[in-house]
Amino acid sequence: MTRVRTSLVQKWIERPRYSRKFWAVGAAFLGSLGYLLFQGGKLALMLFVIMLILSVYLLLGQWSGIKRTQGTRVLQTAEGATTLEAGSTLGVKVQLQIPGFWPIPYVFVKDRLYHKNGRELTFEATLVPDWRRRADWEYRTPAMRRGHYTFGRTECVTEDIFGLFEHRGELELPQTISVLPQTIAIRDWQQYHQMVKGANHHSSTTRAVRETTQINGVREYIYGDRISRIHWNATAKTGTWKSKEFERESLPKTYIVLDRDQRLYGESDEFELAVSVTASLFQYGSQRGLALGLVSAGKDSAYFEPRQGQHQHQLVLRHLMDVEADSPNTIRSLLKDKAQKLAPGSFVTIVSASFGEPMLQVLLGLKKQQMNPCHIWIVPPAVRKEAWASQLQSRGITCYAIGQLTDLPVQLGGRAG
Repeated sequence: MTRVRTSLVQKWIERPRYSRKFWAVGAAFLGSLGYLLFQGGKLALMLFVIMLILSVYLLLGQWSGIKRTQGTRVLQTAEGATTLEAGSTLGVKVQLQIPGFWPIPYVFVKDRLYHKNGRELTFEATLVPDWRRRADWEYRTPAMRRGHYTFGRTECVTEDIFGLFEHRGELELPQTISVLPQTIAIRDWQQYHQMVKGANHHSSTTRAVRETTQINGVREYIYGDRISRIHWNATAKTGTWKSKEFERESLPKTYIVLDRDQRLYGESDEFELAVSVTASLFQYGSQRGLALGLVSAGKDSAYFEPRQGQHQHQLVLRHLMDVEADSPNTIRSLLKDKAQKLAPGSFVTIVSASFGEPMLQVLLGLKKQQMNPCHIWIVPPAVRKEAWASQLQSRGITCYAIGQLTDLPVQLGGRAG
């Protein structure tokens, strides 16, 4: 008996509670009914009929059809791709179909886009359905940062013509968007090829571009490839120009080290620049057939051995898509842990906002281990570039001061990419 009473109390507590507007309309209807019954006459009848029609109209709003709204979301990207580059915008078109017959003056629509790190983008609009109860909505997102995005529920809200009662519905249209790091084309990395040439004692041609006669696969056609390099069978099958990929002579291993020390990057844009620089270097290596490796330590640490090919490039991009400046350790402790994996003679390029004595000790330590260090310096605001770069160059260490992404191809090759 006690359990029955408890369940009844819970049902009474959880029952839908009506608003003051509902009770006000109910009181007005009962008042008009009482006025008709006790007073009578044409005026009382007219008031009762008006209140009856209005009450029926408001009551039918519960079956407006907004809760059963159907629709689609179309992403306006090239060939329906769900992968963008950071800094680009995304066009979205939402098409709604509202079933039912109850007149809907307008629909307030809210769409949400969630970033993996918790950020939320909200888009709102007021739509007027046509006579078929259909409505289309197009909007464009702001410039998107790298990472994974997921669309949440699309919320639809409407009201009666008096604005008394609100009716809600939600639409499930799950979609995901991947935003890659922003990159820039690099024509040449002159100092890199000079270092390789010096390490391998070639006077005219570096091993970075020297190839054997053994075919290793097929790659995308690069403007300037000789006709003899074109792979005609692959070109005919795919419909796009393909070139033969030849095995390259052995090179010293090359590592890109991304410094993710959370104490270095005062603004998020600085770390975004570091990630974009790293992604651009791997894009350059992929296009030139260079074997690059990655050292990245943080909450989601990653270590990629130097390898050639698109597969390595895609794995690195996938890691860089979600990487954050979340490492509690300094670059010195990071390289100390990875020292056994870095073979003597390796080229180690550190992408970091660090400078001064701590970074100098790291670079000199790499030289003592018979490695060739290079510093791509993400220049913090209001810091002079010349002093640190000159200090490293006087010790035989190459330094590139990068304040924005467009500086990278100019610094590496002496001209824009």
